[in-house]
Amino acid sequence: MKYARLTKEQFEELHQEFINFLATQSITADEWTNLKANKPDLAEMELDVFSDLIWEGALNKAEYIEHIAPQHMYLFHLDDANMHAIVVNLKNDVDITTQEGYAWLRENLMDENVEFLQADKDYSEDKNLDKFKMIEQGANITKGELYNYFYKLIN
Repeated sequence: MKYARLTKEQFEELHQEFINFLATQSITADEWTNLKANKPDLAEMELDVFSDLIWEGALNKAEYIEHIAPQHMYLFHLDDANMHAIVVNLKNDVDITTQEGYAWLRENLMDENVEFLQADKDYSEDKNLDKFKMIEQGANITKGELYNYFYKLIN
């Protein structure tokens, strides 16, 4: 398994896609029930393969990833060649993961306690794995609203 197995909730959301996946492998509903009961290792393998396919598709489509921590905001635009990062650092004890802290940041973008950094980061040999590792560390795939807002603000 390259990424991580989907959660039970994710499998429930993707129920129809999983049925289609099994159908592409000529596995009927009865055969799937039999597989789970009599060959659980093989059933687990099918769940892992499906999970990887879903992750691969999501990571291929991802254009923006963000990770917001109490004093840092990491915003990434995922180009084909590399990732462009915008980092917002707070030099005070304001926690931007709270409503109050985020409101403070919005109202004080030009405060001396707010620092903006930009950088390009190259991918390793496996760009989707790079993206996935960021998600495992707490980042989320987004539509890029925050990235684009800060990009316009500082450029």
